[in-house]
Amino acid sequence: MIIMALNCGSSSVKYQLFDWERKEVVAKGMVERVIIGDSFIMHEVPGSETYRHEQDCPNHQAAIDLVIKTVTDPVHGVLKSVDEISAVGHRVVHGGEKFTCSVMIDKDVLDAVKDVQHLAPLHNPPNIEGIEAAQALMPNIPHVAIFDTAFHQTMPEHAYIYPLPYEWYEKYQVRRYGFHGTSHLYVSKRASVLLGKPPKDCNIITMHIGNGVSHCAIKNGVSVDTTMGLTPLEGAVMGTRCGDIDPAIPAFMMQKENLSAKEIDSILNKKSGVIGITGRFTDRRDVIENANNGDRRCRLSLEIEAYRLKKYIGAFMAAVGKLDAVVFTAGVGEMGALIREKAIEGLEHIGIILDRERNMGAMTRKRETLITTDDSPVKVLVIPTDEELVFTEDVVAILNGTYTDHMHFEYSFAKDDFVRK
Repeated sequence: MIIMALNCGSSSVKYQLFDWERKEVVAKGMVERVIIGDSFIMHEVPGSETYRHEQDCPNHQAAIDLVIKTVTDPVHGVLKSVDEISAVGHRVVHGGEKFTCSVMIDKDVLDAVKDVQHLAPLHNPPNIEGIEAAQALMPNIPHVAIFDTAFHQTMPEHAYIYPLPYEWYEKYQVRRYGFHGTSHLYVSKRASVLLGKPPKDCNIITMHIGNGVSHCAIKNGVSVDTTMGLTPLEGAVMGTRCGDIDPAIPAFMMQKENLSAKEIDSILNKKSGVIGITGRFTDRRDVIENANNGDRRCRLSLEIEAYRLKKYIGAFMAAVGKLDAVVFTAGVGEMGALIREKAIEGLEHIGIILDRERNMGAMTRKRETLITTDDSPVKVLVIPTDEELVFTEDVVAILNGTYTDHMHFEYSFAKDDFVRK
C-alpha cells in the first residue's frame, strides 16, 4: 500500500510516498515556484542522487501532474503507474471548529473547508486547490484531509475565547485555533514513550521552531493551550512574523505611514520577526554567524527570540501543572543548539538543568536526544518531527476503518518498539 502525502502552499507542492508494508519512505520532494514562474521539481529517492527538473507550473494541477509524472518516470520514478497509489493525505491548515480529527474528503468536507478559508486566507485556498487538482488527476482513490487545527480542539473554552465582544465569536468564529497540530501530536507521543509513561499521564511543553513557530501546552496528553491563535501570526517570534505585540501598534502605524489594512497585514506576516529585527535574515544560521561577527541587531534578534521562548515555557508550565518534559522540534528546534541553550539557561529553579555538552551534540534531524542532566527533574528532549508519518497513519487507519481521534487511536510511533527509519 503506497500512501501519498501532499502539502500544497501558495507557490509550492510538497509530497512524500510511503510504503506502508515496508514502513519506509520511497520518495519525497517539492515543486517550487508554482504559479510565479520558473517552476522546478526536486525529487529525492533514498540511495539516489536528487533529481531536479524545470517545468512551468502555472497552477497547482500542473504541479501535481508534474509530481505524478516524476514518481512514475521510468528512470527517476519509483512507481510503474499512478494506480499503485492507494490514497492521498492532504494537509489542510485550518479546519475551524468543525474538525477534531482527520476525515475522508467528500463534497460536504470540502465545502466546510471552503467555508472557513477566510480564517486562513494565505493557506486554505492553496490547500483547496491542491485537493481539487489531486482529485481531478487521481479520481479513483480516496483523499483524506489532515488538519493543522484538529489537535488543539481539546483546548478549554477559557483558553480559546478572546476577551473581545462575544458576538465576534458567534458571528465570525473569532477564537484561538492553533496550528502545527500534527507536529505537536507526533513529538508529544514520542516524548511519552521516551519518558516511559502513557500520554494520558504526561504533561509536556512542545516547541515547534522553524520559520513558523508555535508552542503547545499538553496536559494529560491533550492540548490545553497553544501560542498561535485565529491565524498563525500570534505567539512566538518567527522568521518573518512578529508574534505577540501590542494590538494598538497596527492602527498606530497605519496612521503614521498611511498604510492600508492589507499592507500592515503583509508587514506583520512577511517583514517582521527575525527579518524585521535583523533587516536581512530569516535563517537562524545566518543570524548566529553574523552575531558572532559582531552584528548588534543579529545578537539582539537572538536575545529577543530566546527570551520569548523562555517566557512561554514559564507560562505553559503554569498551565499544565507538574511538568514532565519540554520538547524542541522542527528545523531550528532540532538544529539550533545556541537558541535552545539561551531559551532554557537559568531555569534550574523550575527543575530544568541543561547539559551543555549533550545540547551541543544534538544537532541532527535523525536522532532523539536528551539535553538535560540525568538528575534534572524536568527533561528537555530534542525530537525530530515527522508530520508526514501522522498523515500516513491517519490515512491508513481511515481506509481500514480503525481510526479514531488521537486520544484513543494508537499510532505506531507511540509504541515502545517503534524504530525511526
